[in-house]
Amino acid sequence: MSHLPLQGVRVVEFEGIGPGPVAGRMLAAMGAEVTVLARPRERLALNLGADQDNPLREGKQVVTLDLKTPEGVTRALDCVAGADVLIEGNRPGVMERLGLGPEVCMARNPRLIYGRMTGWGQDGPLAQAAGHDLNYVALTGLLSLSARKGEAPIVPPTVVGDAGGALGLAFGIACALVDVRATGRGRVIDAAIVDVVSMLGTLAQWVRARGNIDGAQPSPFHDSPYYDTYLCADGKFITIAAMEPQFYALLLDKLGMHDVDPGKQDDRAGWPALKTRFADCFRSRTREQWCELLEGTDVCFAPVLTIEEAAAHPHNAARGIFRVLSPVDIRPAVAPRFV
Repeated sequence: MSHLPLQGVRVVEFEGIGPGPVAGRMLAAMGAEVTVLARPRERLALNLGADQDNPLREGKQVVTLDLKTPEGVTRALDCVAGADVLIEGNRPGVMERLGLGPEVCMARNPRLIYGRMTGWGQDGPLAQAAGHDLNYVALTGLLSLSARKGEAPIVPPTVVGDAGGALGLAFGIACALVDVRATGRGRVIDAAIVDVVSMLGTLAQWVRARGNIDGAQPSPFHDSPYYDTYLCADGKFITIAAMEPQFYALLLDKLGMHDVDPGKQDDRAGWPALKTRFADCFRSRTREQWCELLEGTDVCFAPVLTIEEAAAHPHNAARGIFRVLSPVDIRPAVAPRFV
């Protein structure tokens, strides 16, 4: 790609953990010049691999500063004075106590976009409390939607909360860049994971309002036979999401279930027995055999892949979605694309 849309945009990232560095990585991938101001001693948890090559620093320049010294704060302010964007992910009030809050920084640089990434937000009863991805998603109500009745909810680590928050901050920065070029005035962005994830849950809220989830009646997303994961003969899993009538009818045809009336797709009373029949059917073949029969058709099918398998899948490989540096170091490519 000859030209990336954020070329020439200068970003100063006060390094933290989680969504702040992810947002900085997103901006760097789009061409921004990102300078990371790192603490002398990284406080990233070692069990997350902080002692190894950090992919969230890719494409960034790293400068080590001790912000607990006057010299470090002065150098940080000098960096901010020449920046378009600042990213910080501390608890509310920390940057102010360091002498690097929005008022001070924007006095030096009135056009500055000051991006604040937190879990709970800059205000509210929980603003000063510690938390992590799972806690924030739980408070939005969306985590509850991942559980079937009587079962525990589960969410993949850092994906829904931290990555959702990072995406919200990056979106806010992109919007503010447009605004500051028109007005000449900087912006302070309060990007809270609970806010962003709640917003991203709009579709789930709409489905819930229509009585299709989180209610007394069986849910198409938790209880139907046509929207679920299924175990195969080799112990691997596949997914089926044949929600539309034409896709459901095709699925029944592919499975050879010609005795099942496709017109009764939403007959909730019949779901348990049909789901058992689906499960027995899918256990009769391996995942690879189901891929040969169903992948690429309109039954809305995909195998459940490991990260390593996903990088090697023909569709993902053709699009260059992943860069495989080693079997354990697989990194997603830049998205979205500009063509």
